[in-house]
Amino acid sequence: MTATLITGGFLYPADAEGQVVPAGAVLVDGDRITAAGPAADVERLAPRDGLRVVDARGKMILPGFVNPHWHELFALRLPFKGALRPSHDREDEPAFMALGGDLSRISLAFDAFTGRIDQLTPDEAVAIARYSMWTQLRSGVTTLGDVGSVNRPEALVQAARDLGMRCVVSTWASDAVCPPGESRFRRTRDADVVLRRIEALLDACAADRSGLIRARPTAVYGTNMTDELGGGLAELVSRFDVPFATHVGALRNESEAMQAYFGATPVQRFADLGLLSPRFMAVHCAFADDRERKLLVDADVHVSTSPAKYGPAGESTLTETRMIPELRRAGLDVSLSTDGAALPVGGMAEAMRTTWQLFTEMYADPTEVLPTDALAMATRIAARGLDWDREIGSLEPGKQADLVLIPADDWRYLLNPRPLEGFLALGGSNDIDTVMVGGEIVVEAGRATAHDEAELEAHYLEALESFSVRCLGIAPDVVAAVTRRPPGRSGRPGGRADDPAER
Repeated sequence: MTATLITGGFLYPADAEGQVVPAGAVLVDGDRITAAGPAADVERLAPRDGLRVVDARGKMILPGFVNPHWHELFALRLPFKGALRPSHDREDEPAFMALGGDLSRISLAFDAFTGRIDQLTPDEAVAIARYSMWTQLRSGVTTLGDVGSVNRPEALVQAARDLGMRCVVSTWASDAVCPPGESRFRRTRDADVVLRRIEALLDACAADRSGLIRARPTAVYGTNMTDELGGGLAELVSRFDVPFATHVGALRNESEAMQAYFGATPVQRFADLGLLSPRFMAVHCAFADDRERKLLVDADVHVSTSPAKYGPAGESTLTETRMIPELRRAGLDVSLSTDGAALPVGGMAEAMRTTWQLFTEMYADPTEVLPTDALAMATRIAARGLDWDREIGSLEPGKQADLVLIPADDWRYLLNPRPLEGFLALGGSNDIDTVMVGGEIVVEAGRATAHDEAELEAHYLEALESFSVRCLGIAPDVVAAVTRRPPGRSGRPGGRADDPAER
């Protein structure tokens, strides 16, 4: 690989000092950053021969976004609050995440996803993962942290390698449900089987040499985890020396349900299982009593929040309790993430905007979260939550060259000496122009450099069609009508949809 000089841009390194360099540059040698700072200083260090120069004038230079809490759910794009909904919205009703959460329905739905994953053929899984992960890469995410997906982990691994992006993979770990009308959880599968899958994934990813792939154990939700599974997860975390992530304290009704079905409050239960530590990522952690808050702070856990997603889902995660901003004030790391849905949700740019606006509004203080704070929460701090911050998350010498370029020279930025502020106010995911991962430019001028985007989409639609007909029982003509493709054409990834043997 030749050296690359990205120069003339407005540089936000997202380092601990929150530096801002109006006329900045980044020098990359192979896959590493060798210099970052004022353009005049960096350019003097650039080699004279074999240098690739990227003109970043009129653009911001930011670290690649790190999305530490994400789910690949695109296989469910037709039925799960997806494309089969009516076009009008006047008859919409609150979903099971809304109004404090229907924990029984949530646990049943989450547990059922395990069977759907096993029904995906390997080719379907890869085609769906490639497209879903491409939408993240295209919006500036260079690193994903999977917290369980409705897809095969090995498909996420292959898709990440194919696309040239980083991914911390996991499994959809569930071995229990909380049935309505009952007073105790019901076991749905052998915890040892679930744990063996996770262990096999950890072993496989530990042998990866691409530098793009890691793995961590996760639990989908406390409502879907027996003590046997939780204890086994703690043992794997210790033995493989890796972080752990789970949804905990996410909904108002969660504590009451957890006490009824498992006899302990959500955070206390994870503490009792030996999982609370600085490497514990508490996702959506908004509802906890004073004792549990102290447990979180004393354990120095990492909190990840997905502010651009909560309103449409009916979750009051930030505003009802203020717990997440208060945990941040108490000194805990708080990172931003997107969560996941069958249809695209707000990206990391939208998460930064919502955090910048909402946190400051809650405290009537425009300095509560500065634009550079929001950027750090989406890059350096998020990388720390994945235990990857020694390699990625900021533009500093010695780190991997993961960065994005965003145009900042149109009417939105006129006379504003702070382009990041203008971007958070009026920009978004679709503004991403260039994405570099490990020194390789994978998106340029908003387009993939090594992949045919139309082909990625076509293969995804074929896989979605075959899976939806064969496994979800949706009529072929309904699927074809939604995807605007005639019946009988959904065959390449998973078999023809009109073949009775595939239904």
